[in-house]
Amino acid sequence: MVHAHSALKLTSSRFFYNPRGVLGLLTAIGGCVCHSGFCSMTQINSEVGSSLCSILAPNGEPCITDSSSVVENPTTSSVSVRSTPEIEKKFVHHVYDAIAPHFSSTRFAKWPKVASFLSSLPSGSLVLDAGCGNGKYLGLNQDCFFIGCDISPSLIKICSDRGHEVMVADAVNLPYRTGFGDAAISIAVLHHLSTENRRRKAIEELVRVVKKGGLVLITVWAVEQEDKLLVTKWTPLAEKNLEEWPEPGNHCARVPSFSSLESIPESEESSSVEHVKVCNESKSSSDLNEEKKLKNQQEYFVPWHLPYHRAEISGSSADALATGLATKDDKKGAVVYNRYYHVFSQGELESLANGINNARVVDQFFDKSNWCIILEKT
Repeated sequence: MVHAHSALKLTSSRFFYNPRGVLGLLTAIGGCVCHSGFCSMTQINSEVGSSLCSILAPNGEPCITDSSSVVENPTTSSVSVRSTPEIEKKFVHHVYDAIAPHFSSTRFAKWPKVASFLSSLPSGSLVLDAGCGNGKYLGLNQDCFFIGCDISPSLIKICSDRGHEVMVADAVNLPYRTGFGDAAISIAVLHHLSTENRRRKAIEELVRVVKKGGLVLITVWAVEQEDKLLVTKWTPLAEKNLEEWPEPGNHCARVPSFSSLESIPESEESSSVEHVKVCNESKSSSDLNEEKKLKNQQEYFVPWHLPYHRAEISGSSADALATGLATKDDKKGAVVYNRYYHVFSQGELESLANGINNARVVDQFFDKSNWCIILEKT
């Protein structure tokens, strides 16, 4: 679990402009009391069932408050679903903390269909952005109010420095009371969750935190990438060592032991499957079967090249290199981090959502190599 390293100020003055009169951090963060117009969130722990949040009072003394108002769906609230798997800690949380400033510098363009969704919301709507990253969508519709959260304290600090209302939180354990928001978005987040149950739980949470009639927009990376060459730069995860996955039995390939992976260089030009090597195994008489598997591959490591001049060699990057969680590419002058992705096949996201109570799919579409759905809470 990634913990915040500094208090992040959340101003509450804007919260009281909502005409429904239900805003304010007292109701937003189940049970957390704010003093003197603000509260500072330093930690949301996704590894315990009580959804604890750590608050700093004005005198600097921390107090722990139980978000007891959060209602759980018994089908997906088990410890195994809420506990963060190691693959996510190492290849999602740790990576985004390490690359946050560089990542943020590349994330400024707004996707037109996300912007259109946010612009279509009624004036005065409260929008919850789960997995807000650097906050590029926060405040996009100036007639709405936005609250963002992300698992990465480094990205949340970037948002906070820009004046956004944000906190550190886990997508499968959102710290908002039931029915709090008018709408919610989850942009390029669910594909970082490593089990089907955790992905379903994240959707349940998005539905839970909006009002009846509220809309939820979700986008995820697709198997069907428009740029076929891009996929050759990813490292597919082989179907080995299933015991390393916390919830075996899902239909798609699972992660192998990490030491057996051979990274695919980002400079690879060919899109032919024969150039993809998994676990240092050369092609054999079963090539056709292997190629069929690769066509159905959904688990990948996707590289992020952090330039040496952007890397904190004396800090997190040095630690990552020492522990083998990152490698050096002297040719590109970069520290290379691998990010875990489960890319979605056609109909998979809609199928997950269809199994959730109190929600119906009102739209689904393919946009820029992403599968996208809009849900309405019923």
